[in-house]
Amino acid sequence: MSDAFLKLLGERGYLVADGAMGTNLFKRGLETGYPPELWNVEHPERIASVHQEFVDAGCDLILTNSFGGNAYRLKLHQAQDRAYELAKAAAEIARLVADKADRPVFVGGSMGPTGELLVPNGALTHEEAVEAFAEQARGLADGGADFLWVETMSSREEVDAAIEGAQTTGLQVVATMTFDTAGRTMMGVTPEEAYAHIHSRPHHPLAIGANCGLGATENVVSVAAIGKIADPETIIVAKANCGVPEFKNGEFTYTGTPELMADYARLARDAGARIIGGCCGSDGEVMKAIVESLKGYEPKSIPTPLEVIRLLGPSTYLNEEEIAKREAGDGPKRRERRRRRGGSDE
Repeated sequence: MSDAFLKLLGERGYLVADGAMGTNLFKRGLETGYPPELWNVEHPERIASVHQEFVDAGCDLILTNSFGGNAYRLKLHQAQDRAYELAKAAAEIARLVADKADRPVFVGGSMGPTGELLVPNGALTHEEAVEAFAEQARGLADGGADFLWVETMSSREEVDAAIEGAQTTGLQVVATMTFDTAGRTMMGVTPEEAYAHIHSRPHHPLAIGANCGLGATENVVSVAAIGKIADPETIIVAKANCGVPEFKNGEFTYTGTPELMADYARLARDAGARIIGGCCGSDGEVMKAIVESLKGYEPKSIPTPLEVIRLLGPSTYLNEEEIAKREAGDGPKRRERRRRRGGSDE
């Protein structure tokens, strides 16, 4: 991560990441099932237009169109031998857009999962995964990425391999996981466990957080859990979906609104996030609302799950009534534990 990036983050206190790439490419004609990474060479102007939309909205960093650009994901489309080429092209497109902006805009090289299960849960070895991620990372670095952005990870094994592969380039790394299964990743990792695991690495990423998932409520709850235990120097990332997808009139739309995502952005700041963006469903209008909502905003204390739900709406696994019951039942138990230790409940 460049010194300029850290300087700007230090001066302002937060930075705004971009929104969704895939959602916005569908609006530009991408068909379901077609690999968006191929558009880096087939339709680079369409990729650039997405980046430009986010820059125009006021975003400080844009992520390359390379989420599924590792050899294992590309193998589904007989393009496994093009991982370096497509990653480099993705970074070059984003770099051109960032460099012509009239203010600092930074490029993060997006690196998503392989789609395979790693040992011991699957057949993909750590070494094989590292090699695939390193190949993708080299392309992104050679194309001009400022740092590498490992995202939407579910397992400890895969996030380890992705970070290790990314770090072969010498660039700084951001790592986010997605907590979309009752407050855990698909592989059962909680936000607290994810932070502890990633932060315990000998050369841990400078920024750690949560992306994608089931919407703004779950994202902020996850980020708040990390914020409560994180080292004060850790840069926390929040990048939430704009609601959940709904199929209407022959296409998918998302239930979130720019107004909801503006509220989400402020709560994410309260939760400790210093890099805040949108994920699936977030277009330029959404990102502009986020940018405007954070101007001059002074973060408050870390919100409780109940406070998050009351502002952003219920999650798929928590609602106000359930949390109230949980807190009511936990009160006497907590007081009894403190009494046994000889302390108070204050």
